[in-house]
Parts: sequence; structure tokens; C-alpha cells
Amino acid sequence: MTVEGTVSGLEERVVGRAWMVRLDPADRGGAAVRVSCGRPACAPQVLPSATVGRTAAVAHLATHLRAAPGPRPEASCACRAEECHTHVRADGPRDRAPALRCGGPVVLAVINDRQGRWWQALECCARCAAAHPSAKIVATAPAAPARAAAGPAPAAGARGAASPPPAPAGPHFSHAASSPAPMPVPVPRAAPTPRTKPRRNRRTGKIAQRFVPHDLHPIALRDELIELGNLFRAYQERPEPDLEQLAELHARKAKAFRTWAEVTGETELRLDAERAEQAAAAALLQHQQRTGQSPVGEGEVTNRLLPGLTQWEHARTVLAHVAEHTPLPGPEARLMAVMLTLRSALTGTGNLVGQDVRGLPLTEPEELIGRLVDSGWLSIPGTADDLLASRPESPTPITIPSLMPDDDGQGPFDFGRKTRPKLSGWAQRVVGDKKLRKKKTVAATRLLALALAVRTTTDGRLGPEGEGVDLAVLTSWCAVEPDELEPLVEQLTVADWLEEAAVTDGRLTGRLAERVLQVSCPLP
Repeated sequence: MTVEGTVSGLEERVVGRAWMVRLDPADRGGAAVRVSCGRPACAPQVLPSATVGRTAAVAHLATHLRAAPGPRPEASCACRAEECHTHVRADGPRDRAPALRCGGPVVLAVINDRQGRWWQALECCARCAAAHPSAKIVATAPAAPARAAAGPAPAAGARGAASPPPAPAGPHFSHAASSPAPMPVPVPRAAPTPRTKPRRNRRTGKIAQRFVPHDLHPIALRDELIELGNLFRAYQERPEPDLEQLAELHARKAKAFRTWAEVTGETELRLDAERAEQAAAAALLQHQQRTGQSPVGEGEVTNRLLPGLTQWEHARTVLAHVAEHTPLPGPEARLMAVMLTLRSALTGTGNLVGQDVRGLPLTEPEELIGRLVDSGWLSIPGTADDLLASRPESPTPITIPSLMPDDDGQGPFDFGRKTRPKLSGWAQRVVGDKKLRKKKTVAATRLLALALAVRTTTDGRLGPEGEGVDLAVLTSWCAVEPDELEPLVEQLTVADWLEEAAVTDGRLTGRLAERVLQVSCPLP
């Protein structure tokens, strides 16, 4: 866009030059962009991405600015010819504002939008350039010669009549991807007019869709808000989230906004501070859960054997699958099914040694293995005695046909190969707990320990939000009658697995002992 001509005002003046370089999408839904220039001789360019397009657009505009002559002292504002908001009254008809609205020397300025979609170069006065927040001054015209009081103006060829054209200067842009071209010749500075004060370095910024006032006091608060806004924007550019860092940023934001609210008295700022505190607590809790840490007490955390929400959910999935597909009745058969399922969860095949079976509280392990083989749920190459006699250097291969993937390669579980041994080790840690073995607890007690380990809050309270666990769910999982559950709870309490346990209104309430919190899998 190029504007040439004259406008009528207090006197006839040449309208300032103006042209624009734009960045527009080249096609719908694609990443390509089109760079177009308002100069008639410039053909549009199609580039593969917005980043490449911005770099090309800035370089193209810089080339025009280096080749263009400097600003003309006699030029009027190009933006005035376009009826910008500086020259049009907002509360009346679209009449031109008085000429006194303009002031200062004529400059060649570059303005751009915040999204980096267009850049416009225009000749205007210094006062109009200052009205644009993004304006960057490229060059300043020399002061216009004063008119003689009487007599004709000197001839064009007279000595000293013509002033040398100003040297071209490289543009300065606000876009981070561009670098300003070096200026071969310094641009002369305009002499300040009596009504023009030197401009202060007013530091401003933006945080949470709020502009930080440049005159906000104390200055330390203003600087903290600006820095936080920059840090939040930098965090959004991270390829991977860091919840610990995000929690720290939200905590700093809550403190800064609370101070800001006290300074200004704005209620909305105080509400924003409370929301930031909640966001900080949520981000920290999520970080602790993903890393296997969660609050235990004042300033304390626990490291869990299974770190993270995903693995906790996988543990619950395996236990639910076993509850629905146990081939034989009774707690011993179910406990055996849990351990064998975790050994062969992904492919339906695994290895087993005699110690793995002898470590379980089973009354007749040979008979139980034989019954599982006869039911078709388990397949082994030899006899049950051969399995119980196998050692780690020569384990017995086992096969569970119901766990083998189908023709599409899909099995009942969707976790990876690295997760399976972690889940198996977790279950072995619960079932083989030292105090449970020392108290000679039965298979039903070990099943109850597994059930309670996956039904706690982050601080170990039983049930969702610590409201307890339904007794019907526990008796069904442990494969026992309802009147047999209370003795099992007492055994876990004596073994220092449960604390404050109580059976009331059909629910088991209480909490896991601190020593076993590391094997718990908290509910989401």
C-alpha cells in the first residue's frame, strides 16, 4: 500500500509515504504462508511455515527501508491521510482533528501487530509515532529551513540552498526472530521542542491477560509481575511439562497477586491470588503422584514402589481381571491366579520356580497346581512336583492361554514390557511382607492387603476421599464370607498393616500404617 498526494490543512503539504508487508495463510488448514508487499513491483512469496515467513517479511521490509530515501521534512503524516484514531475524534463526526495534534520532526517509523502478521512503514510526525506502542523509529528528517521574512527563496543551484539527503538507516523491529541491520551512518537526533519532554524508560509487561502498570509501586512488585509473566510464557514453549516448576510459578504468582491486591484494593486480584494458590497445590500434588511421592505429614513425602497414576491404575486393572477370571473358588486359588497372571500378563507365557510357589501361604500347593492344570487355565510342560522342584537356573515355563494375544496382537492388558515386572514385584512385595509372613497370615489376609493397597488416598486413608471401603467388595475379592472379614482385619492390624481400623455401616474405615504407604496405589 503506497499513498502519494496532498491534503488540505493550514497549508498544502506532501502526504507521507506508507506501505505494508503482510503475512497471511496460503491455504486453509495448511502451514504454508503468503508474504505480500504493498509496493506494486513486489510479487507475493509462498513459504512453508509462519516462522520462515516472518523472517522473510522482516528481511523484505528492511531491504525497502535501506533503499528508500529518508523522511522528508515537508511531509504530512501518512496515518492522518488514512484517518487513524489519533486524527479522528472518537465522540463526534469523522472530522479531521486540528493540525496542532501533530508535532515534532517528521520520522520514518515501522509499526507492527503483536501477533507478527503485518509490518507497516510510514512517514509521520514524532508525536504520531509515539502514539503507536509498537512504533520503531528508523530515521528522522532534518529540521525544515525557516522561511525568510522577505524576498524570494534562494535559487536551487545556490550554494547551501540544498541540504544533503539523510543517510539510510537499518530498521529496528520488535520481532524476536529478526535482527536489526547495522546502520552505516548514525541517524541525526531531532532537537527537542519546548513542549517535548525526554521519554522515560517505562518498564511494562503482561501476566494472566493483565497489563502491569509502568507506575506500579513498589517497584520490586512491578518487576516480579513482569518477570513472572515472562516465565509463564517461556514455560508454555517447553517441549515437556515440568509440574514442579509450574507449581513454583503459581505459588510466586499467588504471593505477587495478593500483594498487588493490597496495593490497589482490587477484589479480582485477590480472587486471582486464591486461584493461583489452588493451581500451585494441584500441580504439586500431580507432580508428587507422577513421581511416586505424596504428602505424609508436615514437610514429609513418601517414595512409592509404583511411581505414578498410570501404574497404579494398571495394578487395579490386573486385580479386577483376576477377580472376574479366577478358574477355581477359594482365596488360595485366587492368590495363586494373581501371582501367575502377573508373571505372564502380556504374552500369556512366563517362567516360574518352586520358591515362588512355596513362598505363598498355600496348604496343598501341588494339588492346587494340578487343579489349575486340569481346568485348562494353566499349562506346564511337566508335573506339579517338577515345578516345585525347579530352581532359578532352570525355571519352569508356564502358559496361560486366556492371556495370550489374539490375531490382532491385542491382549487383556495394555501396559508395556517394562511395566509388567514392576507390577509383579509390587504384588510380591505386598503378599510377601515380612510381618505378614511372621504372623503366618492366610491367603485371604494377603488378598485383603492387596485390595486395601489399591483403595487409599494419598495419605493412606481407606476408600475414596477416606470414606472407607464397602465390605461387600472386600468379601467378594477375598473369596470369604462376610463374618470372616473382621478376623482378617484384626490380623492386618496386629501385623502393623492397618491403623484405626473399624467396621461400621457396612464399610471398613481406617488407614494404612506408615511403614506400608510405599506399596499403596492411591485412587485418583
